Amino acid sequence: MSVRVVEIDNPPVNALSAEVRRGLQAALSDADCEAIVIIGAGKTFIGGADIREFDQAPVEPHLPDLLLALENLDKPVVAAINGAALGGGLEVALAAHYRLAAPTATLACPEVKLGLIPGAGGTQRMPRLIGVAAASDLIATGRTVGAAEALELGLIDRIESGDLRSAAIAQARLLIGTKPVRTGDKAVEPAPPISIKTRGRIAPLEAIRLVSLAAELPLAEGLAEERATFLRLRQSPQSAALRHVFFAERASAKIEGLDDVNPRDLKTIGIVGTGLMGSGIAYAALKAGYRVIAVDRTEQLAAQGKERIETLLKAPVQVSHTLDDLADADLVIEAVFDDLEVKTTLFRHLDAIVKPTAILATNTSYLDPDRIAAATAHPERVLGLHFFSPAHVMRLLEVVRCKATAPEVLATGLRFGKKIGKLAVVCGVTEGFIGNRMFSAYRRETDLLLAEGALPAHIDAAMEDYGFAMGPFAVFDLAGLEIAWARRKRQGAPRVMADSLCEAGRFGRKSGRGWYLYEDGKRREDPEVTAMIQAARTGARDIPADEIVARLLAALRREGEALLAEGIAARPGDIDLVMINGYGFPAHKGGPMFSAEQEP
Repeated sequence: MSVRVVEIDNPPVNALSAEVRRGLQAALSDADCEAIVIIGAGKTFIGGADIREFDQAPVEPHLPDLLLALENLDKPVVAAINGAALGGGLEVALAAHYRLAAPTATLACPEVKLGLIPGAGGTQRMPRLIGVAAASDLIATGRTVGAAEALELGLIDRIESGDLRSAAIAQARLLIGTKPVRTGDKAVEPAPPISIKTRGRIAPLEAIRLVSLAAELPLAEGLAEERATFLRLRQSPQSAALRHVFFAERASAKIEGLDDVNPRDLKTIGIVGTGLMGSGIAYAALKAGYRVIAVDRTEQLAAQGKERIETLLKAPVQVSHTLDDLADADLVIEAVFDDLEVKTTLFRHLDAIVKPTAILATNTSYLDPDRIAAATAHPERVLGLHFFSPAHVMRLLEVVRCKATAPEVLATGLRFGKKIGKLAVVCGVTEGFIGNRMFSAYRRETDLLLAEGALPAHIDAAMEDYGFAMGPFAVFDLAGLEIAWARRKRQGAPRVMADSLCEAGRFGRKSGRGWYLYEDGKRREDPEVTAMIQAARTGARDIPADEIVARLLAALRREGEALLAEGIAARPGDIDLVMINGYGFPAHKGGPMFSAEQEP
């Protein structure tokens, strides 16, 4: 019995390019074989469509037509899911007549993250396998499932722990001569649509609508509606913005001058300071497989840090109170109090303890890392690794290239960031780096809006309607007002309204009072704050929401342009990534720099 094995080999992710589609079409047309097995080369089954084709003229064969032809074959087609089956890759598997997967396989339809919906049958075939509710959840959120959950849902037929290729061939032989089980022929039970928070995003709602239609329309009509919706969304501003973010992430990893630089191998990571930030960094490093040596100043602080890390890790760890224990570390990250004298003193001590090849990293938010590096005998091995709190959750990592940072040190910092699951963005030295400097400009404009007549709740509502998860004043309260207050006092900065709040003991959510009043976990406007703002004004006017949004976005763009002009940020997309991943800028708007380019 003749089984043809079709291997998708299009590195790095086996994307369904036009060439791959033509090859698959040719394989499906093979009249001499009695069954077909589709498998991916390497560790990926099929990583989805080639996104670069989205802005080009369509090239045949189109994937929806190809998969309909695959599904309608009279010979069995087995999908052997050897790794990631994403987007169009999962749609290939859905159109096959049998699906078996390796235990390490992952499956997802992540198109909503690009402002799209599956365009080759995903919204119509998936509910025929796993039901409307489960399909709506997977497609509208874009979340990934492993092989075990996929089997439980009914997305695959079997998990194969042995030789997947051999098992798939054997399964295909068993199916020869039987009637193919076509996903599109299965009935769908109607179910109430699920409800999710979309914050202005269109694609998740369209995904839920289309999945629900699978219970109402014949397959052909459902596929036609899905395709029309996909093409419409592909031309939408939201999809353009999210595709910009996708390509910006790829570009952020390409750093001038590092093409031929080999990063150092890191095995042991030292963490100095085991507060909330240090504990989060330690957890992220431990989860990534590094050996971690955590150190704090005293036995008591070390014990508290140990408890924090173990609470996160759910496993025992060792925390020391002796810097000498860092002698074997390959990279030491400080997460101590953000004070220049504290950090420079620490780095002088570390310089005498760690081995010559060790890298020293500062997690400072606002201090000058060049001054910290200058306190050491080897400033070339110093860089900034600015994590965002909580460090084990937040994806962004600003990798700060100091004046003397050696290329291989920078390259090592970037690889470390990638291994611990962070989006690493390189920036130069400036107060606040990219993110906090941008946010300071944003904060200054909110002060001006307050002075001219707006109130915190009005400003927050305008920015939340634009797409931010939280408005600026809600963010200020969440972060705590006392940190910025202390910094302003150290710098002798001009007085702002937030100073009066702090002097009144209003430090934000943690104290129950800040810009808002917090009771029973809920925030509400506080007449006392309103009175304080109005008393400080010399005049006032009603400021419409669209002006609030326009002014705050303009403030971000101006600061971004200055960062680019000064060489602090390498490209506009890097600034967009920082604001999206560190400060809640809505990804479907593309970031402050991208959105500025889209305005007429």
